[in-house]
Amino acid sequence: MTESAMTTPAMKTGLAAQLAQVYRELDQAGLIVASAGNVSAREGTGMLISPTGARATTTTAEAMVRMEYDGRHEGALLPSSEWHMHAEIYRRFPQAAAVVHTHADAATALACLGEDLPAFHYMIAEFGGDEVRCAPYTTFGTPELAMLAADALEGRTACLLANHGMICHGRTPEAAMITAQRLESLCRQYLLARGAGRPRLLNTAEMALSHRRYRSYGQQPEKDPT
Repeated sequence: MTESAMTTPAMKTGLAAQLAQVYRELDQAGLIVASAGNVSAREGTGMLISPTGARATTTTAEAMVRMEYDGRHEGALLPSSEWHMHAEIYRRFPQAAAVVHTHADAATALACLGEDLPAFHYMIAEFGGDEVRCAPYTTFGTPELAMLAADALEGRTACLLANHGMICHGRTPEAAMITAQRLESLCRQYLLARGAGRPRLLNTAEMALSHRRYRSYGQQPEKDPT
């Protein structure tokens, strides 16, 4: 792979610029502290991913690393240490076009309890199931963690990572970022509710209705071309 193979497709589509923007917005929203988080997007037969040790405030589109799912990468910068997780998600889920991983406070606090985020709120349906699963703990940056995270993401767009953080995917970098923001908000609300008492959980029938409602949630009717 050559340098031109890395820069041309990504820069033509603006994908690297989108990733850099999402990375900055995650930092501004408080979901990333220093370099504790990474972003990526599917690109051709591989992906673009933020470099290891990168700070969102200084990471540019040109710094995004072009790499294959087997670990081969282009350029002088090394990819994020969590590239295995991103690669496994793209392998496992064809609908995933972008991935966001953060150590956001509330999500990480719940993940450190080793618990799923249960159906305490109807918006849990947005992630694809009746709960957001928590993947078991294993060492960061390993293929083993990648497999556990992908298992927890089956049928979901987000999961928690025990004693670690969260990871989400979406059809665009912005969609993956919004999923991460919503997960962090719901984790915070759940922990607040637990601090005040015992949250009421929605039952299977109530969640089934929520899933049906979500099929058309947020969609505007098509405009009449006439």
